[in-house]
Amino acid sequence: MSAPSLVGEARGFSPLLREVREALDSLAFPLELPGSNEARESAAAARAQLTDYILPRLASLDAPLVAVVGGSTGAGKSTLVNALVGRPVSVAGAVRPTTRQPLLLHHPDDGAWFDDARVLPTLSRVRLAADDRADDTADAAAVGSPLPGTPAALHQAAGPDTLLLRPTSSLPPGLALLDAPDVDSIADENRRLAGQLLAAADLWIFVTTANRYADAVPWKLLAEAGRRDVLVAVVLDRVPAGVEEEIRSDLLTLLSAENLGHAPIFVVPEVTLGPSRMLPADAVEPITRWLQALAADADGRRDIARRTVSGAMRALAGRIDAIADAADQEQSAADALRAAMEGAYADALADVLAATEDGKLLRGEVLARWQDFVGTGEFMRSLETRIGRARDRVTAFFTGRPAPAATVAEAIGSGLQTVIVEQAARADETTRRRWRADPAGRVLLQDVPVWDADDVSAEVAREIREWQQDILLLVQAEGADKRFTARMLSFGVNGVAVALMVVVFASTGGLTGGEIGIAGASAVAGQKLLEAVFGDDAVRRLAATARKNLYQRVEALFRRDREAYRQCLHPLALQTSAEALTVLASRLRTALPAEPTAEDA
Repeated sequence: MSAPSLVGEARGFSPLLREVREALDSLAFPLELPGSNEARESAAAARAQLTDYILPRLASLDAPLVAVVGGSTGAGKSTLVNALVGRPVSVAGAVRPTTRQPLLLHHPDDGAWFDDARVLPTLSRVRLAADDRADDTADAAAVGSPLPGTPAALHQAAGPDTLLLRPTSSLPPGLALLDAPDVDSIADENRRLAGQLLAAADLWIFVTTANRYADAVPWKLLAEAGRRDVLVAVVLDRVPAGVEEEIRSDLLTLLSAENLGHAPIFVVPEVTLGPSRMLPADAVEPITRWLQALAADADGRRDIARRTVSGAMRALAGRIDAIADAADQEQSAADALRAAMEGAYADALADVLAATEDGKLLRGEVLARWQDFVGTGEFMRSLETRIGRARDRVTAFFTGRPAPAATVAEAIGSGLQTVIVEQAARADETTRRRWRADPAGRVLLQDVPVWDADDVSAEVAREIREWQQDILLLVQAEGADKRFTARMLSFGVNGVAVALMVVVFASTGGLTGGEIGIAGASAVAGQKLLEAVFGDDAVRRLAATARKNLYQRVEALFRRDREAYRQCLHPLALQTSAEALTVLASRLRTALPAEPTAEDA
């Protein structure tokens, strides 16, 4: 694809690249899996390259090329920059790291390209005054900045994420040099910034020395340059006499292995530095001519920009695939943790519902209170005849031997509360045990508060009271028809409501011995009482409604109880799925031109 056609398609890339950026922005990788930290760093690097280089470069392929001068600690990057410019504009010295803030040098006519946030928009800017004096180390001051003094002072005072801009007529229009921090700096922020700058470069001038050209850290970055099809020039600095060809040959072999065999190699011999620690001009003259030739060829500059941005997008697609794999692993781990939590609470809910259906809640206190309420003699005998004729005797029983329905409701509520709280405690303990067995879950548990029995118990009691109040309202609403008014008044609204609770919980399952007969008879009593008031169909409907209401309330209680666990996993639910990332990577590759061939290089 030619540069003009890429310009024409840049507008078409924008919606897709915006989707990619939104997808990357949503990624958090909150779990502590073996690959999570690397995935976080990779996603951050992809976001930075998209923002710092790909989008700005697509928007302006005619902008000056940015050549980043990078390399290892002490390789001589700043010394090389000073030599290329012809005066000391970058701080060079024995104290490491020397370069703390990146310095971007450009021709004065190109200043407008760098004043805005087109290049490296995440970095703040401090513009230095243009100064072409032979010795400008004394009083170069910042224009529009509160940072006065020399370039060295500015390097010391500016923040680490500050880009220093310096116009200099020594550079040709169309080309900017960016002096970057060391790629293997002892300072984490310097290493991060160096990687960010290299990712935002159109071409790399990689500086190394005769005794360090095979170091591992620089080659990791050079391998990335090969994958991205970045134009790279390698400067071998401080090469002793007599070993140049041997080192050049070995270096060329290493470059070829990383798809960089076409990279020009410049050799700077080991020489004594002149005043102001400057290299002799003839030591860097081949590099200067090469850079001037690049700057003078407008079509060549656009072609370099086109190839670099295409390579960056191709590398971005590959990186997104790797990020998608990591996202899939996190999602699988999160699914397992979520399943463990959901399973524990589902079991607890099932056990609560089983306890409400097998008659267990009609034991002990509840059974005794219910028997006190309905009686074990006259009331039960009254139910042996047709309920129509027995209604008067039942009414007389309630009228003559008043027993507060509240005591039955309290006993039911207390028993139900005990069951729910016990199951909630078990669900929480089970979830914690399962999460502690998983490294990622163990870390997430640090954000889960300790389970508070008192708080849960109080919340359960409140829900039970509201459920019982709902039953009372349900009975009142059902009995609002005038045909039921007399019967409702005879038995009492509270009494009818309590009878409905008993019917909800009544069954002989789980009971033994004499309890079966007592509970069964008690359930029949409640059932007959309700049928006398409402009729068979209405009783079944009321009981089903009450059970459903209870189920929903217990389910809501357990849902709130496990909310802290769900919040730990919530970031994963918000981030882009692995499947969506894979689709974006595929779409990005499809939109790109074919990879360059060896002939193209």
